[in-house]
Amino acid sequence: MSTQENVQVSPVTVRANAERERRRASRRRQYLFYTVLLGVALVAPMMVYPVFLMKLLCFALFACAFNLLLGYAGLLSFGHAAFFACGGYITGYTLSTYSGLSTELGILAGTLASTVLGAIFGLLAIRRQGIYFAMITLALAQMVFFVFVQAPFTGGENGMQGVPRGHLLGLFDMQNNMSLYYFVLAVFVLGFAIIQRTIHSPYGQVLKAIRENEPRAISLGYNVDAHKLLAFVISAALTGLAGSTKTVVFQLASLTDAHWHMSGEVILMTLLGGVGTILGPIVGATVVVALQGSLSNGPLGEWVHVILGVIFVLCVLLFRSGIVGWLERLVKRNFK
Repeated sequence: MSTQENVQVSPVTVRANAERERRRASRRRQYLFYTVLLGVALVAPMMVYPVFLMKLLCFALFACAFNLLLGYAGLLSFGHAAFFACGGYITGYTLSTYSGLSTELGILAGTLASTVLGAIFGLLAIRRQGIYFAMITLALAQMVFFVFVQAPFTGGENGMQGVPRGHLLGLFDMQNNMSLYYFVLAVFVLGFAIIQRTIHSPYGQVLKAIRENEPRAISLGYNVDAHKLLAFVISAALTGLAGSTKTVVFQLASLTDAHWHMSGEVILMTLLGGVGTILGPIVGATVVVALQGSLSNGPLGEWVHVILGVIFVLCVLLFRSGIVGWLERLVKRNFK
């Protein structure tokens, strides 16, 4: 005669299992969504001008790197253009000076230079908070801007022109726009994956805790300055990677990349798309780059910055969580 035991499961266990299943389902949907986006990106150059798409990818990576610092560490930097330009200038100088050097080595040189510059900036600014931190980064970036104005290898106001694209791994000619596009797409995917992994790691959770309540994070024993410095350096490195890639795409490194307007532009992209969201900076960069491209060739070309400024004001007043944040709230409200 068999007996069947009734196993009672506590409500806490049931809720925990349901939460785990919900997270698994959310991850599966997220991976499916990313796969679809990657598929669209792979076929996009067959329908859209590849150079425009490469510019979009470079600025999307720039905005994602900035969002890592602002959205997850709570640090507002007004000097990220310095890292963007540093990567571009060093990559341009390396590829122009050492003929035959492969493309990836030139980009790596620019990225490493931006990483070192980010560590220097971070050590000087990270002990301050709020507006003081922002002003220090702005002042340091302006110093770098004037270095690029005076340095003999930068070409001054004319910029560094005719930067060779080189050959990827010494095999693939980057003069071909299609080949270069898929390389830029791979660089963006790599940078995005690094940001995604950083955000969802235990370190990323500590960053969020510091952003929400820094005194409490200190009381729990975390070295807050070290965590913020690491976030600053990672953001600077990825920004340099974006700037280096952009220089290869346009074969040009100019003072525009180092100007404080560029720092303001990436802030606009991030706020417009949604601070603290994964896809927000990509959406914001897409909107800004598309507007610049469409307006600059029309009768409103001289009013591009004014129009972007109006959009920025409207975004701050009406869409404080950005386009993606607003869409997320809309979905949760209608499908909860």
